[in-house]
Amino acid sequence: MAKLIDGKHISAEIKEELKQKVAELKAEGITGALAVIQVGDDPASSVYVRNKKKACEFIGIDSLSYELSEETTQEELLELIEKLNQDEKVNGILVQLPVPKHIDENTIIKAISPSKDVDGFHPQSVGALTIGQKGFVSCTPAGIIQLLKRSDVEIEGKHCVIIGRSNIVGKPMALLMLRENATVTITHSRTKNLKEICKAADILIVAIGKKEFVDASYLKEGAVVIDVGIHRDENNKLSGDVKFDEVEPLCSAITPVPGGVGPMTIAMLMNNCVEAMTK
Repeated sequence: MAKLIDGKHISAEIKEELKQKVAELKAEGITGALAVIQVGDDPASSVYVRNKKKACEFIGIDSLSYELSEETTQEELLELIEKLNQDEKVNGILVQLPVPKHIDENTIIKAISPSKDVDGFHPQSVGALTIGQKGFVSCTPAGIIQLLKRSDVEIEGKHCVIIGRSNIVGKPMALLMLRENATVTITHSRTKNLKEICKAADILIVAIGKKEFVDASYLKEGAVVIDVGIHRDENNKLSGDVKFDEVEPLCSAITPVPGGVGPMTIAMLMNNCVEAMTK
């Protein structure tokens, strides 16, 4: 039986620690506020935004909500970001992605001040991570590191294989695992001999975005499996990028979907917000 890595429990633990830290900062007269901007009313984005507001409330920082219409122009959005960049009460700025097609995502990400970039997407944040300097780290990969560490999974010296090379998960994940002294292999849709490479992994991180793509044939016995995928079927049932029932008996530890990586993303966003309060 594999150990279930419980993201709900670990994220709750982190949020409790942050709540304590925010109370200590408030006692010193330091307060925090996260500005969340949503353009359009994508239902999944609305759920994420609501969860972020709840998390802010729980740890004790203000959340400022900007719900803009689908028709908002790029110029109007950039003006709002600049206004928030200048607002000393705001420590973190987050634009909920995806944005409507007429708005250029990269331009928006670059417009956010690096000192308020709590998503960790700004080129300056990514550059700092690449050369091992301090900066905000993308929340999902940072959450995965916490899942592993708080579940007593040894990272140093282990072979970590990552399936996926996105800017949000795959690439920063590789850099963070290197920082923890793992040996890292990044694979993707064009990788040849994918199964053979995955079978060499001590830690397999799956972020390919394909429902139940990884089955038992991708695994060596005793590997740790982190499933970043999230898919909904017609009955609203959630599943990941890994065939859980088939893979779980082979693993030493595995994250479930839901309740694995998902809750960690918001916990680490809150962690970045608290860090921003002391910058």
